[in-house]
Amino acid sequence: MTNLKEKISEINLKYPIFFLHGMGFKNRKHIGYWGRIPSVLEERGIKIYHGNQDANGSIEGNSEQLKEQLDELVSSSNFDKVNIIAHSKGGLEARYLISTLNCSNAIASLTTISTPHNGSVTVDKLMKFPQFLIRIGCKIADLFFRIFLGDKKPETYKAICGLKTEVANEFNQKNVDSEDIYYQSYAFVMKNIFSDILLWFPSLIVYMFDGPNDGLLSSRSTKWSNFKGIVQSNSRRGISHLDEVDFRRKRFTKKRGDNISDITDLYVNIAKGLENMGY
Repeated sequence: MTNLKEKISEINLKYPIFFLHGMGFKNRKHIGYWGRIPSVLEERGIKIYHGNQDANGSIEGNSEQLKEQLDELVSSSNFDKVNIIAHSKGGLEARYLISTLNCSNAIASLTTISTPHNGSVTVDKLMKFPQFLIRIGCKIADLFFRIFLGDKKPETYKAICGLKTEVANEFNQKNVDSEDIYYQSYAFVMKNIFSDILLWFPSLIVYMFDGPNDGLLSSRSTKWSNFKGIVQSNSRRGISHLDEVDFRRKRFTKKRGDNISDITDLYVNIAKGLENMGY
């Protein structure tokens, strides 16, 4: 019997993939942030590394942590660059890493998956609540992430403020794209607020303030350089913020079509695209 792995075509990337997680979670050995995605890519011969920045750190603080990890990674390996794939807030940290911390020489490409490049109108609205209540909630969150996820420097309040549209505009002016790096961005939407039962309420709130969204971020918020459009699924539920990183560890649908039936297919296609461009 032919081994299944022999049927999987290899993807020959020049540089490995460096995955950066988003806010609220960290990548763990037994409970991986990215679900089946890394193993599917490794089966195709791609070398995978993970950023292990704080779950609820600020953009600036997390980027400093990533710089240390990237410097160590490059100095101890036989490659001089990586291809970054970043989810949600991790994409902002990657851009800060490139432009403010001057790490463009160690990065070949940056692919952002539902990253709030343009800020969140919903966060603008929520930050109008009494500040003392918001700060108390953020302090409690900091304590939780320090104790249970091992964050070195959780800064929930600063991290949330970094998602405001005004702050995003300032961030974009200070962190312009590097000419030496290929950038691309992807957006996603749920078909309706009940497409992902875990995100129905935030999806409703975001829809009221900012339009179609993936449960947390609107498609307007996530458009950036070389925008690849809104990724569609072959299922009736669309793709949620959790689906984007294979939270449920299974296919969306058995149906085949022109769109995505399994989120791992998207990442394979991204890797093939990077291969074709020589990255």
